[in-house]
Amino acid sequence: MYGGDMKAVAVFPATKRIDIIDQPPPKDVQPSEVRLKMLEVGICGTDKEIASFQYGTPPEGSDHLVIGHESLAEIYDLGSGVSKFSKGDLVVSMVRRPCHHPECIPCRLGRQDFCTTGDYIERGIKGIDGFMTGQVIDQEKYLHKVPRELRDVGVLVEPLTIAEKALFQLDAVQRRLPGDFQHQPARSEGSHNALVLGAGPVGLLGCMALAAKGYRTNAFSREAKDSRKAKIVEAIGARYFSAETYKLPQVAEEIGNIDLIYEATGASGLAFDALGYLGINAVFIFTGVPGRKAPVSVDTALLMRNMVLKNQLLLGTVNAGADAYEAAIRSLGTFMKRWPDAVRSVITGRFPIESYHDLLSGKSGGIKNVIRLNADGTN
Repeated sequence: MYGGDMKAVAVFPATKRIDIIDQPPPKDVQPSEVRLKMLEVGICGTDKEIASFQYGTPPEGSDHLVIGHESLAEIYDLGSGVSKFSKGDLVVSMVRRPCHHPECIPCRLGRQDFCTTGDYIERGIKGIDGFMTGQVIDQEKYLHKVPRELRDVGVLVEPLTIAEKALFQLDAVQRRLPGDFQHQPARSEGSHNALVLGAGPVGLLGCMALAAKGYRTNAFSREAKDSRKAKIVEAIGARYFSAETYKLPQVAEEIGNIDLIYEATGASGLAFDALGYLGINAVFIFTGVPGRKAPVSVDTALLMRNMVLKNQLLLGTVNAGADAYEAAIRSLGTFMKRWPDAVRSVITGRFPIESYHDLLSGKSGGIKNVIRLNADGTN
């Protein structure tokens, strides 16, 4: 009914092997499930770290993990109880799934991004196969519909959820401030200053989210001032500071009071250096997860003094809930109306599944590389 074996990219942690495997299509859908024809899967730093065996956990009883969590799919078949979707709809799937501990209130409330036990599972990362294959069965409640007009950039929804969740949390914590000092620049007199560390996909999409919200947005990254990344930043009306030309003290001096630093590098040394330049009543948001490297030296006295005297907050954020997925889809539509060429430029190229090795090893370069799995007649 659904054809022969499918190709999938899988890692075998025990033997430290990564390969294309053949596997049968998933079985028939249950009433609350849908069958997805996978269209595209984005490659990110997490995939590269799993491919280098830094982490990644196969499903229980399996020796391999099918990777891929940044997805765009088309609904191919529906269970009898599915009511929110139709065959042919474009969707993205949520990555994190709840733990099964009854005492974990966030998971019981559908907010597994705040899981308290650590026993959540994540598609293509921890305990459940991902999307880098031909077909996948998923539950209706974990899907979010993507308008057909976003087909060519829909794979960016999942990485954009990082910024959307961060901004939700930022708005919540900055209610501590009186009146127009809250981080609501679009509704306040004047804008707040934001500095984004890094100009990879998470950083660039963060720049767009901040610019769309009304922040005076700046990005600091190591690429040259005439690089593709710099051009994307400037195309959305933000300012780009190249580390080839500027040091952090110069960046801070030119920006003025930095109300928000959005870290999108995973480089702990750079992050804590930048923390020393965070402004009054400001928030520093960490989104990156550093690799296992040597410790860095930190002026703890300076950071502690600034946090106390300047009313600063540090905020870490991971994964995203359903609200962030819906916000990311809406925001992506806004971005495409304002900066369509810049948004499309985040995606460097689309490649067949056979290109997985170069893409996961980083040899292909670029910003966001995407594996194309199935045609849908719109490419």
